[in-house]
Amino acid sequence: MSATSPAPLPSSPTTAPRDAAGAGRGRWLGTLLPYFMLGLFVATIALLVWLTREYDTEEQQTTLISDVLWMEQNLRFQLDRNEAILQQLGPDLLRTPRPPAQAEAQLRQLMSQDRGIVRVLWLGPDGGIRGALPPRTDSEQMDETGGAVPSESIARLARAVGRPVYGPAYPAAGGEYHFEVHAPAWSGEAFLGTAVAVYSLSDLVSRELPWWFSERYRVAVLDPDGREIAAKSKIAPLETHRSYTTPFDPPGHGLTLRITAYKGEIRWMPVLLIASIVLFGTVIVWSVWQLRRQLARRQAAEAALRRETAFRRAMQDSVITGLRARDRQGRITHVNPAFCRMTGYPAEELIGTLPPMPYWDPEQLDRTQEVHDAVLREGTPPDGLEMSLRRKNGERFDALIFEAPLIDSEGRHTGWMGSVLDITEQKRARELARQQDERLQATARLVTMGEMASTLAHELNQPLAAIASYNSGCVNRLDAGQLDPAELRTIHEKIARQARRAGEIIRRVHDFVRRSEPKHEALDINALIRDAVGLIEADARKRQMRIVSDLQPGLPMVPADPVMIEQIIVNLVRNGMDAMRTTPPRQREVTVSTRLHGDGVEIQVRDRGCGIDAGTAARLFEPFFTTKPEGMGMGLNICRSIAELHHGHLTFDPNPAGGTIFTLTLPTERS
Repeated sequence: MSATSPAPLPSSPTTAPRDAAGAGRGRWLGTLLPYFMLGLFVATIALLVWLTREYDTEEQQTTLISDVLWMEQNLRFQLDRNEAILQQLGPDLLRTPRPPAQAEAQLRQLMSQDRGIVRVLWLGPDGGIRGALPPRTDSEQMDETGGAVPSESIARLARAVGRPVYGPAYPAAGGEYHFEVHAPAWSGEAFLGTAVAVYSLSDLVSRELPWWFSERYRVAVLDPDGREIAAKSKIAPLETHRSYTTPFDPPGHGLTLRITAYKGEIRWMPVLLIASIVLFGTVIVWSVWQLRRQLARRQAAEAALRRETAFRRAMQDSVITGLRARDRQGRITHVNPAFCRMTGYPAEELIGTLPPMPYWDPEQLDRTQEVHDAVLREGTPPDGLEMSLRRKNGERFDALIFEAPLIDSEGRHTGWMGSVLDITEQKRARELARQQDERLQATARLVTMGEMASTLAHELNQPLAAIASYNSGCVNRLDAGQLDPAELRTIHEKIARQARRAGEIIRRVHDFVRRSEPKHEALDINALIRDAVGLIEADARKRQMRIVSDLQPGLPMVPADPVMIEQIIVNLVRNGMDAMRTTPPRQREVTVSTRLHGDGVEIQVRDRGCGIDAGTAARLFEPFFTTKPEGMGMGLNICRSIAELHHGHLTFDPNPAGGTIFTLTLPTERS
């Protein structure tokens, strides 16, 4: 892999609009065209379903019209046949007062064949009723013409036109409606009268229509006002949108027939066809939609992957840490620009390289090879591995290397990923900081030694003055000749004791201010505090102050450096005495106490001075911060550093009796 990619060639002004147009077409083809085709497909399916439904509806309507035309023809045929029979029987019925047996038999046959005729009458030329079959009773005398046009006028019209004439419908007994047909009868040129057939609309509709027509349709007769006066069935159809209305002629006079289709039988082929089209269309639409969603998710994932890849590449290219990937054999498979800048080699010269690497130090090839093999086996330690490498120009530099296993997506260890840091300047800075820290510590110790100089002089004056006094006494006894060996021995023992005391003071001060590595030894805190108090007790007497020791006996041993701990106690006691400069002499008292506290020993130094205000408390442990005109501000900072070095802590609180309480806590077990 190359750390850098070639810059793209600038596009010409003529190709830029072309590329933009191509991108627009590609975006239209990739984004809008699938939706357009999907919408077109859905519209085509909907149109096909609608056309199929319309075709089925039109076919049913055509069937309805065809059946209605057949019904009209059938009714007209039946009525025409009845007219012909009636005209044929008319002369036989009107020539004699009583109709012949043959004519009467034909009449009965005409009325018994479910032709809707409920009565046949024959009228004379004057319109009087000559006879009727079935015979009429007195109660029925007016029923046949009640509410209708008079029979005489219809008969005259039939005589005038010379052919059968139908009368209007009129209500009859039982809530039914009847109509009449008048057929004129002639004998040569003589008018004999009129044969009248009375039809029941209900019987005509219900009996003249075949059963299959009644199963499909409901036939109703409507008067001129649109009221239903007769019907084939009392059951209303469930579907009212497929119906047909036609004039009922004959008999006419404004009567109409309304034929309404019942809910037909299910036509399974169109239903299955439509259901299949809808089902397959739905499945296709759903599949296309799911495919589009999957494609959109995939495009989003690819875009996110490209963004993530670009982001990671940008991170690798922008970091100052050198990144290097190697396979299990140690072959370099990837480097970032920072690593190339660090070594001075381009990526083309490094990728695919096997050890020894060109950036290894020629003077340390063997050691570097051993480290390289160890890293391939075990990786680097958690805190990294320092090595000396060489740039392409021959310049050497120090590098801190971290190696981690490179795991692929299937969890296999395919190599090692290394982070390389150039720590040349950091090592120089650390060395410079170490030297400066040593100088600062030396300066702080010199300041402390200067602060202890007066105490040292005062402490040494006492044993030296005692030695001088004892020596003068001995000289005087020698001059007087009064020599007592026992007394002289006692004096010399006192001189030796004072000399040892002076030497101990010098040793203690020397140990206090000398530079040495910290050491941990089992320490009796109470004994250490007594030595520290003895070191500054003379200074306390000089200042007219008292040091009170409140030491808890039987404390466990503390692993600590005696010189450092003594330095803390001395500094805290001297600070307490400095804080009591303005305190009345009778209250100038510093108390040093010890007690067992949990898993450690707690040392408290209490003074009754002026206390510490809030502003001073916030900066009390800062280096170079002091409230003393002659101080350097390093004492408490060094004390806290020593406490932390011993895994303890140093704190302070206000003293309820006035002043401040400093608390030093040290663990009783070495951490």
